[in-house]
Amino acid sequence: MVLGVLVLLLALTLAGPVRQYVAGRQELAALAAEREDLSRRATELQAQLDRQSDPAYIAQRARERLTYVLPGDRLVVVGDAGDPGDTADPPAGEAGTDAEVPWYEGLLGSLAAADGDPTPPGS
Repeated sequence: MVLGVLVLLLALTLAGPVRQYVAGRQELAALAAEREDLSRRATELQAQLDRQSDPAYIAQRARERLTYVLPGDRLVVVGDAGDPGDTADPPAGEAGTDAEVPWYEGLLGSLAAADGDPTPPGS
C-alpha cells in the first residue's frame, strides 16, 4: 500500500512538468511552422523587390499600366469607341446631336428644363 501511495504521489508530482513539456513541444512546432511561412513570405517579397528594381520590368509595367508607347512602336486600341482620341466618324444616327452643343449651353438647357421652361436660353 505504501508503494501504491508513493507511485501515486510521484505521478501527481510529475503530471505538471509533463503537461508543460507537451505544451512546450506543441508551441515549438507551431512556431517552427510560422517561421517557415514567414521565411517563404520573405523570399517571395525579396524576389518581388528584385523584380521591381529591374529596369526592363519597370518599362514593361509602364507600358502596360500607363499605355506607354516607345517611339517607333505602334499602339492599337480595340473597343473603347468613346475615346477622345478616336477619329472615326460617328454612326449615322448620332450625327447632329449634342456633340455640337457647347457644354455650357447644355448645362443651361438642363437647368431651364429643370425649372420647367420649355425653351432653353440661347435657342
